[in-house]
Amino acid sequence: AFKAAVLIQQWYRRHVARLEMRRRCTWRIFQSIEYSCEQDQIKLHNFFSYLMDQFTPSSSKERDFISRMFISGESYKEAELEKYCDYESIEVPDSYTGPRLSFPLLPDHATALLEAFQQKQQLHARYVLNLLHETRKHLKQLPNISHVSTCYSEEVTVCGDLHGQLDDLFLIFYKNGLPSPSKSYVFNGDFVDRGKQSLEILVILFTFLLIYPKEVHLNRGNHEDHMVNLRYGFCAGQSTVHGKKILRMFQNVFCWLPLATLIDQKVLIIHGGISDTTDLDMLEKIPRDKFISVLRLKRRKESSRKPEVQAINGESKSGTDAAGNEAAPRLSLQPQSAQAPSTANRLEFSRWLRQTVQEQIDTCRRLVDISESEPEELTYSSMVSLKEVDEPCWTRQEEWKQILDLLWSDPMPQEGCRENKVRGGGCYFGPDVTEKFLEKYSLQFLIRSHECKQEGYEFCHNRKVLTIFSASNYYEIGSNRGAYVKLGPDLIPHFVQYQANKTAHMLTMTQRQVFPVAVISRVEESAFRALREKLFAHTSALISAFRSYDGDNTGKITLSNWATAVESVLRLGLPWRMLRPQLVRSTEDGMLEYKSWLDDLAMEQRSQEHIQSSLLEVIYRNRSNLETIFRIIDRDHSGLISFEEFQQTWKLFSSHMNIELTDDGINDLVRSIDFNKDGNIDFNEFLEAFRLVKQCP
Repeated sequence: AFKAAVLIQQWYRRHVARLEMRRRCTWRIFQSIEYSCEQDQIKLHNFFSYLMDQFTPSSSKERDFISRMFISGESYKEAELEKYCDYESIEVPDSYTGPRLSFPLLPDHATALLEAFQQKQQLHARYVLNLLHETRKHLKQLPNISHVSTCYSEEVTVCGDLHGQLDDLFLIFYKNGLPSPSKSYVFNGDFVDRGKQSLEILVILFTFLLIYPKEVHLNRGNHEDHMVNLRYGFCAGQSTVHGKKILRMFQNVFCWLPLATLIDQKVLIIHGGISDTTDLDMLEKIPRDKFISVLRLKRRKESSRKPEVQAINGESKSGTDAAGNEAAPRLSLQPQSAQAPSTANRLEFSRWLRQTVQEQIDTCRRLVDISESEPEELTYSSMVSLKEVDEPCWTRQEEWKQILDLLWSDPMPQEGCRENKVRGGGCYFGPDVTEKFLEKYSLQFLIRSHECKQEGYEFCHNRKVLTIFSASNYYEIGSNRGAYVKLGPDLIPHFVQYQANKTAHMLTMTQRQVFPVAVISRVEESAFRALREKLFAHTSALISAFRSYDGDNTGKITLSNWATAVESVLRLGLPWRMLRPQLVRSTEDGMLEYKSWLDDLAMEQRSQEHIQSSLLEVIYRNRSNLETIFRIIDRDHSGLISFEEFQQTWKLFSSHMNIELTDDGINDLVRSIDFNKDGNIDFNEFLEAFRLVKQCP
């Protein structure tokens, strides 16, 4: 009996170890593919930047189109934005049965919204725009770093990424209660993208923010970013009539979200992380609204502002710089107008004096980057800029780096700080960086989000950094739990975990213990399916890599060389030798017929017989980029683009991709892919256009 018990125990431990290994491998696959997509977004942005620099419009019409195409991330002046929004001109039809909002908002409005969204109703565009207008006015008055005290409420609840998963937000409110004067919340960014109900989440959070401005706090995440939203389709198709206005208002509201929250001066809440150059004093004074997209730094504008910044610091000099380039003239605060008239003519002298003073006011406005079209109110950022005009000014590059690190960085177990090449933005920071930062600002620990964790939360850096993630079932049903953390006056974290899934709720405790294998298998199957798609999308590159190991042209390579070649192409950092049994059939001689293996991958992915594998591979590899491109062209996010937009866009791309297409050829192409002959192109037709153009050479 004793030996039998030992054998059972050994078997069980091996079984649990295998499950844990499968779980970790599955997790690595999901996370590597997710971060690879973020890298692709940055590469696509660089691609567009290159196009804008290299492409020369042949006519004013093309130039206007390109300007419209890429201006969607630019900021509006106050008066222009008010006129553009114009929610009052939108009429709500009598047939509308959804929730209605009136301002100032009351708790009953929030309750009505929750009930309406549970019943799959939508909020009318007029109320959405009105809500965004009021939210923007409120956010403009907030500092870059919000301050929360547990003295005024029993506890503060901190939630991580929600990513458009409304069920998770409902479950949090069900378990923890709605925001109220006695229940404070901090939502730590990434409210949108990936999930299907991003708009509903933002409407709910903004509503509670306006009802309880002292109890609800919102931090900006890396997905509250115009360029990132283009890739993941936030707000697409929500309102075909007013979608463009709604999206533009969201872009402007996002850039006004605070960057961090500080609880009792001891716990700092940021979305991503820190770096060895993170400076809270600088972060408090950065004009955060200038960064509509952290992925896009306006270098040209920076270069034009540099002489102004140097002038404030007294560094600007006339003449030429070290490179021999002509330097910009030094900006002086002394009057530069025409010579003062004689004081004998008092009227003329008075006019001259007023003109001179006005010129100096305009100069000061330019120096501190305050627009003349916004005299009606001073924002927190502009007041800080005015207050600190005597202190050294930071360049736009330094300010951008501070926000980028704050929103995109991740902790690592190793010491030091290095570039985050996995995501393509931010940095990796080690426990030594955390320790120095906490000591410098007298903090106890950091709370951040940005990374999905299987249990919904995770400590690192000697429990000095806490990651909290609130979107359960993020990769697949059963892949992870969501969690939120509650902090009382003692600042000791208390965690609540959950899974917002009906199937998971129906399982008893016994079933969850007996059938974990089924859950892992389902999640594992989903992960390997995504990985096979990734492999298939790089078929051509894989063939070239395999041939480099097949010197005798036998069509076979060793399994070890297979693993090395796959990693050299995909660069996902996965343990390919461990994953091989799930991807490659076992062979007796330890050799792999790589062409046959790639053919099997193609058979799995081929959905239509008439599409060639090579073309399907290109579409799989570029689908995410094509979706992003489509959304850039589709400026009103109606799901359709016009013939003219399509024609001008293909001129732009063909100039870079060396695809020779005449105007007549493009016109014929447009007409041929408009299958339903409605005069517009939807995304499926756009994919078909890409496939056809790929065949043209």
